[in-house]
This record gives sequence, structure tokens and C-alpha cells, in this order.
Amino acid sequence: MLHLSGFIAATDGNLSVRLDERRILITPTGMSKGAMRPSDLMITDMDGRRVKGKREVTSEIGMHLLIYRMRPDIQAIVHAHPRTATGFAAAGIALNQPLVCEVVIGLGQIPLAPYGTPGTPELARTLEPLIPDYDAILMANHGVVTYGSDLRCAYMKMETVEHFAQITLVTRMLGQQQPLAHGDLKKLIAARSRYMGVNSAAPMPVYSANGNGSAGFESQVPANGKAHRPRTSLRPRGSAILLEN
Repeated sequence: MLHLSGFIAATDGNLSVRLDERRILITPTGMSKGAMRPSDLMITDMDGRRVKGKREVTSEIGMHLLIYRMRPDIQAIVHAHPRTATGFAAAGIALNQPLVCEVVIGLGQIPLAPYGTPGTPELARTLEPLIPDYDAILMANHGVVTYGSDLRCAYMKMETVEHFAQITLVTRMLGQQQPLAHGDLKKLIAARSRYMGVNSAAPMPVYSANGNGSAGFESQVPANGKAHRPRTSLRPRGSAILLEN
């Protein structure tokens, strides 16, 4: 599905599923996901050592292992390079404007992690501060990683990220964005628990108009409705600022 949707090209991307407390099932390196067979998959332990399979483990296994260690609730991970979302990542722009209610409910915000060299511990370090609070992360000049309670859920979040990136791009081309108001976001928080399959850890953005009339984020509101105290911005330029927990 990733290949058919154009979310990956050539041998890009990787997927994994947590089998139990000691093992994960993961795609191999250097192979097109559109041509993969079940026999090509690998099983590794939680240190990334091969337990079963004939191929080599993906060099980005460290990212998968970090997410599983930090998020016991996560059972599957998808990493891909969808065109529009990766374009935002390459431009250094987080998808953090509350423009579409379904995205706010399902993902809260989609932050941008600083660049880290793929296949190295550097990449995992850039993601580490964001993993506890977000289920979808843009990786600067790289791509997107999403994760969830099962593989279908993780994949659907990838679809949502790319769809939202396309919508955001259109609003930028039109030269106008109308983020949801603070009151509307509070209503979405109340409605969030009623949506089947929504179990994102991500806090909700709270929109407000700042003194110069442009859009800004003062804080984030998780499912319990209590705002987090703002801290350092990950995106210093532009009118939309992502405030880290």
C-alpha cells in the first residue's frame, strides 16, 4: 500500500510490528516494499540482532527500537517518504496549524524533528524528545514516521499526514489560512473520545491570535483538557510555532 500510494520509491521506507516483549518483525534493507514477500521479512530481538530471516536488517532499526522502548502502547511503526509531507520536512516547516478538525482529533499536531543522519544514533536522538507525546513526526530533510496500536493504524496515520500536508500546501498557495478558533478546539477535545480508533498520545494545539494579528500557538491541550506549560520552540521562524512539552 505504501508503494502503490507513492509514499516510497525504490528501496525507501521500513515497517515493523512488535511480536512480543522480546521480538519485532521488520522489513529488510535494500528491497522494494512493492516486491516484498513474507519470506523476506526479518525477526530481531530488542537489541536489533537478527533472530530469523535471510536478509539484512534495515539500518534504521534503531529508530524502531527506540519508539518501542519509549512507548509500550505502540505495536507497529511505519517510516516512509510521502512527497508533500517530506517536502514540508525538507523546507523546515512543521504541520502544526489546526486547519482540519479530523487531523486535530486524530493526531493533534505533527512536529518537525531536527535533521539526523539516517541509520545512525543521531537520528534517534533527534526523535527522542518528541516520541512520548506524538504519534506522527516529520524528520527534517528525510521523511515521516508514524506509529500506532497495530500496523493498519500506523499506516492510516501516514495517509493522514500526507493528506493534511496536501491541504496545508493548498492553503499556502491560496495565500490564506483560517485555523480553528480556541473555542472550536475545546469542542474537539470533548469529542475526541467518541471517535473510534483515536488513541493518539499527541496533545491538542490551542490557537490564539497574537498582537500583530497573525496565528500563533500559546499552549497545547491533551485529552484531559489541561494545558501544558510552553517551552522552547522547535521552529523559530514563521507565524506558527510548535511548543514542545
